[in-house]
Amino acid sequence: MCQEIALNTVGDFNSVNLYFQDESRFGLFTRNGKSVTAISVKPICTFQQVFKSTWLSRAFSPIIGDHFQLILPHYNADNFQVFFNNFSKENSKELKIMVLDNGRFHKAKKLIIPENIVLVFLPPYSPELNPAEKMWAKYKREFSNKFYNSLEDVEDFITNVVKATGKKEVMSICGYSYVLLDKIWTISYMRLV
Repeated sequence: MCQEIALNTVGDFNSVNLYFQDESRFGLFTRNGKSVTAISVKPICTFQQVFKSTWLSRAFSPIIGDHFQLILPHYNADNFQVFFNNFSKENSKELKIMVLDNGRFHKAKKLIIPENIVLVFLPPYSPELNPAEKMWAKYKREFSNKFYNSLEDVEDFITNVVKATGKKEVMSICGYSYVLLDKIWTISYMRLV
C-alpha cells in the first residue's frame, strides 16, 4: 500500500518516510500512577486538581526513528494546520506518509494538506494499531505522580522528555511488526527514482 502511495504521488521528492501521528494532552491536574511502597502503605504524592493543559502533537517514524513534535495551547483544525505546515518544512524534499486516527479535526474540510504529506487513516476505534500510543504511555508514566506549578513547567517537562527520546528508542517502541513487514520498508529509507 505505501509503495503505491509513494509511486502515485506527484512531486520532486528525494526520499519517502512513514510516520505515525497522534496528539496528547498534558496538564496541571496531577496524574496518578503506580508506585512501589511497603505492603499496606498507601503511596503519597502532592496533588492538585487544576484543569489547565497544553497539547503535544507528534509524528514518529518507526523506520528510521525520526520524530517531529509541536507544543500547542489547544487542539483543533486550525492548530492541526499549524502542525502540518511546520512538519512539511522539516526535510521538505521527503514525502511523508502520515498514518493517523479519525479525529474530527484530522478530516476538517478547511485543512490544506501540504504536497509532501499524504494522509492514511487507521480504521475507526483502533488505537492499538497506532504505535504513537505506546510513546504516549511512556511519556505519561514519566509524567505521573509529579506536581507542576505552571503550564511552563509542563512544557519544560515535555521539552526535556522529547530531547531525551532518541531515534533507536522510537524505532524500538514504534516498530510494530505489521509496519516493518510492508515491502517498501525492506529498503529502510527508500530513495525515489
